[in-house]
Amino acid sequence: MSFQNYDEIKSNASATDNPTPYSETQSYQASDPLKLPVRPPPPMGYGIGPAPIPPPYQSQYGPPDAQMSQGPDFQFQQAIFTTPVQPTKEPDNLIYSIFTLICCFFPLGVAALVFSIKTQQANNNGNVTSAQKNSRLARIMAHTSFGIGILFWILFIIILAV
Repeated sequence: MSFQNYDEIKSNASATDNPTPYSETQSYQASDPLKLPVRPPPPMGYGIGPAPIPPPYQSQYGPPDAQMSQGPDFQFQQAIFTTPVQPTKEPDNLIYSIFTLICCFFPLGVAALVFSIKTQQANNNGNVTSAQKNSRLARIMAHTSFGIGILFWILFIIILAV
């Protein structure tokens, strides 16, 4: 067995003062493949230049943790299911509204016609509550127009008879 004395170890230590690039005494630092090289700033013209734009594929939230993957993050597209709209069957009272518009009290006949058209649109879109509300308003306006129109016709006949 050969033992090295202190002088031999000291002379050998000077040779190991400059360790190799990947020695065990240095920590291993992997290069990040997703980082782009640093670019010089764009040339500035007159006035204020454009806002700085971060390079693509670079994380905006800081360095990744040890638990996170080093690869790119993928977001899978979610499936979207659409169901066709079922039209409703609320009565629109369109013919009744047109009749009251022409033969009875004109202003309420126009309002009844507008609500009848809104009822048709709500029926086609499948909006049940709006269709019910507009159908009821069209019927009320048409009944009122019909009643006022009958009163006008009765007053007109009485005035002609007297």
